[in-house]
Amino acid sequence: MIPIADNLPTPKTYLLIGLILGFFLWELHLGSKQELESVLLSWSLIPRRLTTITQDVLATRNPAAIVAWLLTAISLPRAIFLHSSFAQVLGNLIFLWVFGRRVESSFGRINFLLFYLGAGISLGLLQVLIDPQLDTPLMGSQGAIAAILGAYLLAFPRAKIDTILPLGIVFIPLELPALFFGFWWFVQQMAYGFGQLAPSMQINSGFVAYWSHGLGIILGGAIAGLWLKNKPVN
Repeated sequence: MIPIADNLPTPKTYLLIGLILGFFLWELHLGSKQELESVLLSWSLIPRRLTTITQDVLATRNPAAIVAWLLTAISLPRAIFLHSSFAQVLGNLIFLWVFGRRVESSFGRINFLLFYLGAGISLGLLQVLIDPQLDTPLMGSQGAIAAILGAYLLAFPRAKIDTILPLGIVFIPLELPALFFGFWWFVQQMAYGFGQLAPSMQINSGFVAYWSHGLGIILGGAIAGLWLKNKPVN
């Protein structure tokens, strides 16, 4: 199932889409496979790395350790914009385009950007707390987009989504309820391994990295409920 658009008038989430595409094109133009793997390892979120440097800071309170912690903690927002495969970036961008536009219109552009970053960082921290010794690099905007999907489903549960069902060379247009894509979001991510940029690397394979996105939907719905409680839906 490929969602195309909902049946509600919305603005365009050009800023975030541009940032994600910009990062991905930069990854594609890195000089060699070794350079790409080095960047993905350095820039992604690795729970064990952040856990270790946090323990060092708490134990030593050394200024150098604090600087090292800041340089490591920046991976929390940075990893949101990295993607390890064509399927991952395409799937995330489609959901951001379809569901993010309407959420942005409700939150406002700046608040929507803060919501996106805050949700992505919060879910990254959750992954670190639940599996602090995980060595697998984590990257991608799935957590933030899960929160957007949760906010959308909470605010517009009756919306209809224009959808394309590809069957070989035939593309069948459908109109499906938005709630269907709360389920399809998890199914879709099973295909995110296709088109890996660094197939020799193990990326996003942790159990927590996948199922925390369910908490992302809950988090997004909760924030939307609080934010929109006293605001009329346009």
